[in-house]
Parts: sequence; structure tokens; C-alpha cells
Amino acid sequence: MLYYLCSMKTLNDIFCGKLTTFLMLCSMLGILVSCTSVDDNSGGVSPQYTGMPRVIYDTDLGSSTDDLIALRLLYNYAKEGRCKLLGIVVDREGEDCAAVADVMNTYYGYGSLPIGLERNGVDDPHVFIDYRGLYKHTTAQGDLMFNRTVSDYSTLPDGWKLYRQLLASQPDHSVSICSTGFLSCVAQLLSSQPDEFSPLSGIELVRRKVKCLYLMAGVFTTSEEPDYNFLQAPEYADIFFELWPNDVDIVFSPMEVGNEIDYTPETVISDISWTDVHPIKQVYMTYNCHTGQKMWDPLTVIHAVEGDALFTLSERGIVSLTQHFGTEFTPSPTGNCRYQKPASEAWFKTMLDKMRVIGRP
Repeated sequence: MLYYLCSMKTLNDIFCGKLTTFLMLCSMLGILVSCTSVDDNSGGVSPQYTGMPRVIYDTDLGSSTDDLIALRLLYNYAKEGRCKLLGIVVDREGEDCAAVADVMNTYYGYGSLPIGLERNGVDDPHVFIDYRGLYKHTTAQGDLMFNRTVSDYSTLPDGWKLYRQLLASQPDHSVSICSTGFLSCVAQLLSSQPDEFSPLSGIELVRRKVKCLYLMAGVFTTSEEPDYNFLQAPEYADIFFELWPNDVDIVFSPMEVGNEIDYTPETVISDISWTDVHPIKQVYMTYNCHTGQKMWDPLTVIHAVEGDALFTLSERGIVSLTQHFGTEFTPSPTGNCRYQKPASEAWFKTMLDKMRVIGRP
């Protein structure tokens, strides 16, 4: 197995225009990458933080509706005092995607929650359900259907910059990141240098402040099937796997687990029958949501807030990314990676009930 042996200066060069050449060379070498860091080979896990979960939600809003259900879970967990929601990083490019986050934040009473915007991410990724225009919807009288808090989305910080700001102000080893989209903002965070928020590099800031990354990604029934998010943003996936510190935990929520949870459009609309004006209900009533999408993303949120006890997990190990962007798991007692495993039908029903019941007023 080969690993990238590149300095932070090289990564800065990459983001200044040399990324394509770098990746072509890597592809020629048939690189396999794993959850290790070039600057630390110590292994082990981070010291445990035992306070209320502090969560950053990283999402590719504007395409999949399970992101919306995951956000609804987080708002309600926060209202119940079960977590502290620190901010939303939108990793799909476009101010309209950030506007959807603003609609959701404002509707649920979190209008002041900071939003990070992706400006240097994945060019024109596939869109499954294009609800990016949700914030423009109007009533029969011609008024905007949903209030928003942010007046100028061009003033929002870059997602990686918001990460630095939020992480720097938190207790050590306290932050849980729920990442359910592309890894562009996380990769840019890891590649970042000291700034006005912290004297630490991105790698060291993650090592100091992050307790666990809950990552909706991977296929562990086979290493041949590529992960969608990794395949859509291959250069960022490579950088993430190379630079993520190997003493900070990652829990993968793989495709095969969420595949078994079907929250049908008819059920979603029925569950929000108590009101006519609701952003999630509007999406399901306006757009074609019969795309076969399942409830992958909310599992990261449930895990981050409610903990390991609800889940069947693999042993510890190392996850490697193949040259075709599949995922391979190698058991290791000092590994920082684990992944959720499919469970019983009763367990899947319990997870779906949580997504439904917690979302009600």
C-alpha cells in the first residue's frame, strides 16, 4: 500500500491549481489510502468527552431528502436538551443550497445558527431531487412561503473556515461531526493553516477538538462497489483519508444499513398533517421524491446524540479507500475506524420510528 507523502505546503499548492496533476499521478500509481495521518503514527483513540454532545452537521443539501430529516432530528434533539448544535456546513456548492439551510434553521427556531458555504467544492454533481429553489416558494397570495434569517449569502464564511471558527471555541475532544455529503469542506479544513481563530493547523485542530466523525459513507459488504460521495469528490476523499488523524475516531454509516429504512413520501406528508406550511412537507408535495432514496443520513445523527448502545458495530480497524473508491476494512485493535452493521427488522423499525416521532411538534 502506498500513501501520499506530501507536506502542507504541497497541499496549499494543490488548492492553488495543481490538484489535477497531483491526482493524475496518484491514479497512475493505483493508490490505496487509509485512515491514518502522515504526521502521527501513534494509533489509539482520543480522550473521552462525557458532556452533552456538541454537533456540527455537514450536508449536501439540495439533492437528497434524508438530509432534511437528519436536520429535523438535530433541531428536536437540541430542543430536548440532548445535544448542542454548533453549526451547519453545506458542502454542495451554491448559495441556493445555503438558503435551504437558512429556511430550515429559521423555521425550527435556529435562525442564528451559523452556516458555512462551499465555494470550491464539487463541480456540477448529480442532483437526485432538485429542491434548491425551496426558499423561493410563494403562497397563493404571492408572499414568500418561508422566512429566512440571512440577508446576503455572499457574506457567509467558507465551510472549512466555519469549521475552524467553531472547533477553536469548543472544549478539547468534544465535537461530533456528522458528515452526510461530500468531504470537500473537511478536506479543506484538514489542509488549512493557522489563522485568526487558532494557531493550530487543520490536522492539529481536528486532533485537539473532535471527539468523533460520524460519516455516512462506505460499502462494507464488498470492496468493489464505490461509495457515491467518495466517487463524486475523489480528490477530496483522497485528501481526507490521507490527513485525518489516526487518533480521532470515525464511525462509518454505510449504504447497506440505511438502505433498509424506507420513509416513504406518503408517510412523510402524513406525519406533517398538522400544518399546511412546512419546508419538508413542501419538498415532498412539490418534487418527485419517489427516487428510491432511503434514510441514510439520519443514522449519523442518532448515533452522535444517542451513542453506541443502539447500534451493532464492527470491531476496531482501519478503513482503506481503493483506487476505484470502494472501502476495505482491516481489523486492528488500535484502529480508529468502526462501521455500523445491518441489524434486525425490529431495529430498522425502531430507527424509522425515531426519525418520525422526534420530528413531530
